[in-house]
Amino acid sequence: MDTLNYIFQRITEYFKDILYILPVVIISLTVHECAHGYVAYKLGDPTAKNMGRLTLNPIRHIDPVGFIMMFLVRFGWAKPVPVNPMYFKNPKKGMLFTALAGPMSNLVLAVVSTALAIFLNYSYYYSGASKIIQVFFIFFMDMAMINIGLAVFNLIPVYPLDGSRIFNYFLPGKFNDFFRRYGNYIFIAFLVLMFTSNIIGNFIYQVQITLFNFFGRVWAIPASFFAKLIFG
Repeated sequence: MDTLNYIFQRITEYFKDILYILPVVIISLTVHECAHGYVAYKLGDPTAKNMGRLTLNPIRHIDPVGFIMMFLVRFGWAKPVPVNPMYFKNPKKGMLFTALAGPMSNLVLAVVSTALAIFLNYSYYYSGASKIIQVFFIFFMDMAMINIGLAVFNLIPVYPLDGSRIFNYFLPGKFNDFFRRYGNYIFIAFLVLMFTSNIIGNFIYQVQITLFNFFGRVWAIPASFFAKLIFG
């Protein structure tokens, strides 16, 4: 009976975590992909707009397999926004800015979410431990950490991640040809390394903690002031 209770408790905790994380991931991936399409559109490429991808409607961006994987292994992905660099006046520079848009949108979400999480942390203290505030604190804490993680992960220069397109901007053409030819194999090796060792995970986690603490220190004074003003 104790074993069954333990299993039931673990399953309950797992789905409770999913309920917190799932909306965060959907919002974060939707903003990420929409940012790619918006910047490409502003640079002259109407492909994403014509395919209905310039929207914050997550249904337009969800990849069914990536969505299911989010439940199974808590690692998922969205449908990449289509980009045609031939529409850009400078295709190489256009791809650079389009690639940067995704991770930068995640960093913006992380900065805003950190501010709200720090504000809610102080509000929780001044309000006498409100449960509602605690729920929103956890949500924005997850939002900040996951968006930092998404930004860092996507900046890794491995095809097809955004970092590879940013990296390619600074490489001679022959190296671009090499990465286009062997990029899929490199990515498979990268995934194997990611799932069989802690090197990449530990690196991303350390960056998450460092940036969250930095953003937290930036927002601490104004967050404390407004929380005390409202709930003190």
